[in-house]
Amino acid sequence: MASFTGNSDRTTSGRAICNYEGTSYRAEFWDGHGREYEDLAERIALRRLLPPRGQRLVDIGAGFGRLADLYDGYEQVVLLDYATSGLREAQARLGRSGRFVYVAANIYEFPLAPGSIDTAVSVRVLHHLSDVPAALRAIALALRPGGTYVLEYANKRNLKAVARYLSRRQSWSPFTAEPYEFTKLNFDFHPAWMARELAQAGYRIDAGLAVSHFRQRLLKRLIPASSLAGLDGLIQRPAAALKLAPSIFLRGRTNGDGQANRRDAERALFACPTCRSQALVESESALVCSQCGAAWTISDGIYDFRRSDD
Repeated sequence: MASFTGNSDRTTSGRAICNYEGTSYRAEFWDGHGREYEDLAERIALRRLLPPRGQRLVDIGAGFGRLADLYDGYEQVVLLDYATSGLREAQARLGRSGRFVYVAANIYEFPLAPGSIDTAVSVRVLHHLSDVPAALRAIALALRPGGTYVLEYANKRNLKAVARYLSRRQSWSPFTAEPYEFTKLNFDFHPAWMARELAQAGYRIDAGLAVSHFRQRLLKRLIPASSLAGLDGLIQRPAAALKLAPSIFLRGRTNGDGQANRRDAERALFACPTCRSQALVESESALVCSQCGAAWTISDGIYDFRRSDD
């Protein structure tokens, strides 16, 4: 599968992360690169799975805010990404109304408070993570009881990989459960492996879609993107059981009644990544943890939780 590869960085826990800082994901991967079909097909899937309204939503790996227009029904939208360069692109497009909160952070040192989020979304993100189980647990903790997580993952058992393996044109098997790293920090996942990890992290999967069946250069040249995405939309639900598409979308829910209330919205948004305290004091230039003393920079409207000054 095609990938956009950034630089490698490491968290304080030693996990490798993909860092797109200083690059333009929009210019180098989306705009002018023939991916209109993929964008439209993914939007169809998200509209079907995403709760239409809520109080707080976090888009993890939001980049330049490609999907932000789908979140109109939410009172507050947190755009979270490791690269501040992507967040600044999003900020330039979406403005600083206060409805959008721009956060630079990594998933392994998640800065969102427990139960602070209605809905979480991650599209084209999990395939860059070397420790998906840890990421799934972090997101589940940030969701309120009954909260929703809409995720996309790159499918190891896609039809192209199966055909190549059976015809002996590739050495690795799409049928084995373990993730396959096809290039540095770019992983494909087997559906059974992903289902198991989601269950262990506490999610109940209540819907799934198979997406981007027609991700072929020839088809994309011959058929308009809107028509091709329309065809994809027709089979996303019926083909979900087979899980042979290159991209799988799922909707998971955490335990709870699923009913948000005003008290949920009033909960603190942030927790200190160092000690998990929610006692953060905000000034114009920093968030300072009253418990451990860690200070997290606020730079030109972006909360930066990647490094602390303590």
